[in-house]
Amino acid sequence: METTTNNILIIGATSGIGYRLWQHYVSEGHNVAVIGRRKEVLDKMQKDFPEQTFPICCDISDLSAINELFRNIPEIFSNIDIAIVCAGVGELNPELDIDTELSTVSVNVQGWTKMVATLYKLFERQQSGQLVALTSIGGLQPTPIAPSYSASKAFQINYIKALQKKSKNIPIIVTEIRPGLVDTRMAKGEGLFWVMPLDKVVPMIINAVSRKKKLQIVTTRWCLINWILRHLV
Repeated sequence: METTTNNILIIGATSGIGYRLWQHYVSEGHNVAVIGRRKEVLDKMQKDFPEQTFPICCDISDLSAINELFRNIPEIFSNIDIAIVCAGVGELNPELDIDTELSTVSVNVQGWTKMVATLYKLFERQQSGQLVALTSIGGLQPTPIAPSYSASKAFQINYIKALQKKSKNIPIIVTEIRPGLVDTRMAKGEGLFWVMPLDKVVPMIINAVSRKKKLQIVTTRWCLINWILRHLV
């Protein structure tokens, strides 16, 4: 059975989930534009898979850099089939350092919104495409030790729900991936439990994307926490 080759964007591709997704999609023969802040990592990714990897250095907290990114995209892909937004930051901030709070908002709300909304409008023009956004179970419950992180993830969850309603009658798929704790640099703090390995999380995300699911909570055990936070807390 012949497999369709897709043009895929991964925003936040230089570490963690984004990096593993890149590895999967290029190994399957897809063309992948990888967007991240660390140029040395992006260059190494292209060196490893030169035929299928298209690196773009971009910090999504810089709104002008996002404008430049989308000016360059047509030179790489004539159309985009799947865009996966993994970029984000999460810092513990029990002392409520203002700069830390604002830095989180700059990436997780301001930059994230510009990226997601621009991709959605691109797919509207194409009249096709799948927009995938990674949010967090942390967005369901305010977290005193990381106020801006939990608040920004709540924003993302509701924003994606709004786009899902907006796309109801047009040929655009909007998929939310809502992880619990995953073994990446984002998992910080003492006494963490149910920290899921990437080897278990990433295949579930790939499956949800391929099935064009509306929502995928990863992993299965975090579905219980998701339900408790939504209904009992």
